[in-house]
Amino acid sequence: MQNNLFSPKIKTNIARVLKGKGSSVFTAALLAIALGLIFGFIVMLVASPADAFYGFSAMMFGGFGRLGDVFYFATPILMTGLSVGFAFKMGLFNIGASGQYTTGMFFALYVGFMWKMPTGIHWLACILAGMIGGMIWGLIPGILKALLNVNEVITSIMFNYIGMYLVDMLVQGNATMYVSSMTRTNYLPASAQLPSLGVANSNVNIAFIFAILIAIILSVVLNRTIFGYELKATGYNKHASNYAGMNDKRNTILTMVIAGGLSGLGGAFAILAPSAIAGSSMTYEPVSVIAANGFNGIAVALLGSSSPIGIIFSALFVSHIQRGGFLASLYGYKPEIIDVVISVIIYFSAFSIIMNTAVGKYIKKLRSRKLEQTRTATVSSTDNENKKEEEA
Repeated sequence: MQNNLFSPKIKTNIARVLKGKGSSVFTAALLAIALGLIFGFIVMLVASPADAFYGFSAMMFGGFGRLGDVFYFATPILMTGLSVGFAFKMGLFNIGASGQYTTGMFFALYVGFMWKMPTGIHWLACILAGMIGGMIWGLIPGILKALLNVNEVITSIMFNYIGMYLVDMLVQGNATMYVSSMTRTNYLPASAQLPSLGVANSNVNIAFIFAILIAIILSVVLNRTIFGYELKATGYNKHASNYAGMNDKRNTILTMVIAGGLSGLGGAFAILAPSAIAGSSMTYEPVSVIAANGFNGIAVALLGSSSPIGIIFSALFVSHIQRGGFLASLYGYKPEIIDVVISVIIYFSAFSIIMNTAVGKYIKKLRSRKLEQTRTATVSSTDNENKKEEEA
C-alpha cells in the first residue's frame, strides 16, 4: 500500500504556490543575493586571500550578534524602501526619498526642541511632524508631475539638494537646536525620544514595530482596497484608468504625498531614537551630504520587488550585512565592501527574474523529457506483456 504524505488537494495548492508570481519573485531575489555574495567573496579574495574567509564570515553572520542594531538601522531604510516601492506601484520613480527623509527629520527635530509638551505625547507629535514634513516635500514633485507633466525624477532629485541645504541652513541658524562647538544638533529632550525596546547597547526602539505595522497596513491597502486598486491601475495605464473614471492626476499627487510621508517617517524614526548612552540621543550633523538612507531605500525596494512584505525582509537583510560589514573591518576590509555587495545584488536583481524564468523553462523541459521517457517505457512494458499473453 502506497503511503501518500500529502493529499491531492494539498499537492495542488503547493504546485499553485510554486508556480505563482510571488514564488518567482522570491526565487529571483534569492538568486540575486547569492550572486552578489559570491561576487563580494571574490572581491575579498582578491584584496586579501588570507583573510577572505574570516571577513566573509563576519559579513554574513556578524549581524546575528547585534540584532538590536540590525533592527534599529533597518527601520529608516524600511520606511524609505516602502516610500520608493509605493511610488513604483503607481509607475512613479521617487528618487527624492533622501530629501523627504531629511525634511521629515528636521520637522521632527523642530517639534522636539521648540515645542514643550507632556512626555506621553511629545514623541508622538514629533513623529507626526516628521510625516508632515516628508509629505510636503513629496507634494511639490507630485503636483508638477500631475498638472504640468514634469518628470518626477528630475524634480525629486533636485528637491534632494534643496532639502539638504535648506535643512542644514535652518539647523545651523537655530541656537536652541544647534551646538556650534560640536558642529551638530543638541541632544533631544527625553520627552521627545522614542520609547526604547530595552535591548542592551542598542538604539532599537518602538519605531521598528511601527515600521512593520505600516508595511502590513500598506500591503492590505494596495492589495485589498479599491483605493489601492485604483493606484495600481493608474500606474499600469493612466489613460485606460482615466477612461474607466479614475482620476489619474489626483492619484499621482496622492501617491507622491504618501511616499513623501513614509520617507519623512523614516527620518523621524532615525533621529528620535534614544542613544545607548544614558542621557543622550541621536544627533544630526549638517555637513551638506545627501542622506544615504534615501538611496538605500531604492535598493531595498528593488530587492523586495516593491512588495511591502518583501521590503521588510530586504531591509532586514541589507541592515544585517551592513552590520557584518563593519565587523569585517577587523580583518582589514573597508566597510565600503558592503556597498559593493549591495550594488551587485541590485544589479543582478534587474535581470534575475529573466534568469529565473530561463532556469524554470529548462527544468520544465527536463521534466517533460523525463515524463515522456517514463511513458515510452510504460507503453513498451505493456506491449511486451500483451505479446506474452497472446503467445501463451
